Amino acid sequence: MKIGFVGAGFFADDFIKLFKMHPDVEEVVVADLEPERVKRAMRRHGLKRGFSSFEEMLKEAPDVDSIGIFAQRHLHGPLAIRALEAGKHVYSAVPIGCTLEEIREITEMVKKTGLTYMMGETCYYYPCAIYCREKYRSGEMGKFVYGESQYYHDICEMYGDFSRSGGPNWQRVAGIPPMFYPTHSVSMLFSAIDEYALKVSCMGYRDNNEDNIYGVGKNNWDNPFSNETALFRMSGGGVARINEFRRIGINKPSSYITCLYGEKGAYECSVTSHTFQRGVASGEEPYLEDVGHLVNTIDYNEDLKNGTLDPRHDSISVKYIEGFARIQDRSRLPKKFRNVPNYSHYNSHPFLVDDFVRAVTTGKLPPNNAWDSARYMIPGLIAHESALRNGEVMDIPDLGGAPEDWERVTYELKDNYEDMNGYYETDRL
Repeated sequence: MKIGFVGAGFFADDFIKLFKMHPDVEEVVVADLEPERVKRAMRRHGLKRGFSSFEEMLKEAPDVDSIGIFAQRHLHGPLAIRALEAGKHVYSAVPIGCTLEEIREITEMVKKTGLTYMMGETCYYYPCAIYCREKYRSGEMGKFVYGESQYYHDICEMYGDFSRSGGPNWQRVAGIPPMFYPTHSVSMLFSAIDEYALKVSCMGYRDNNEDNIYGVGKNNWDNPFSNETALFRMSGGGVARINEFRRIGINKPSSYITCLYGEKGAYECSVTSHTFQRGVASGEEPYLEDVGHLVNTIDYNEDLKNGTLDPRHDSISVKYIEGFARIQDRSRLPKKFRNVPNYSHYNSHPFLVDDFVRAVTTGKLPPNNAWDSARYMIPGLIAHESALRNGEVMDIPDLGGAPEDWERVTYELKDNYEDMNGYYETDRL
């Protein structure tokens, strides 16, 4: 396959490198409205072709069969629709779109054309999400009762991100409603229990900070909220609490599942403490198990074991929040991806790239496909409406699940987490 990047900024850089490394990717090309970004990407990654716009790339590079969207988040929906109209597979950074109409059109086009759409949701591959998915699907937790997940990213830390891509009026874009970017927190919890949201009540924190990012007339959405908290009624009868906060005194971890309670068992997390409990209702002997050796990064566990961890400083360093964890099955990746440096987002990027490439080259349905992505995003759009109405309980439209006859990208889960992080000479090139 060949992939063309729309947007060659800071975030795209890691993905250009990974797509270029993948053994099933023949070529990577880039397009950006800023010529210097195109030149920098071509020079840094040894690319042969670069373009001044998405339209020019579509016209001058018809052999490119896939599009990677790395533009500003509110542009993802329109760009994805344009790419699908041109007959291209789509990999898009989160979110899928910022309106119900955009999201509905994307799902309808994917169903009609059979093209691959995948949203690049990093948190789907986070260690805590993988652990909860596997544990819940094993039946050990029983039926879902209640869970909490969140995405905490202070707007002060994001000044540079928005100012680099938003121009002189970057505050107008920075004030996007927090629930218009809910997929990190929602995907972790919803994918773990394989359910979708039916109803929501959401409350917002009205922001009055001197940076003037939030408030009526201050951003493109007249959004007054820097923080939003939503309660969702799930399709299986349980309740999920989702926090999307942009004005908060916390750094890392920023995306995580606090708890997932079932009728028989439960997972709980506090920073780097991860436990699984089996309750009386399981019918077996109740117990509590520390599962940090699976969910925390390998570097963190090694330093903890060796006594070289200083919790006053090192516990929030990059070393302990980025890198592979044992529950992430590196053996399923191409060999080139198994020893990549510690990328951000718990080294989720290699898994994202590989799943998309496998979906395109096999015709199978990827994780975070259009229908899954819709179920991660639409609840946030309705939650923001609820917050504007002082927490009014609102119904959430559902576009349904992916077609049952569309075979999914799968891989065998390994039980031996020590072996899975070795180097498998007979596995994928």
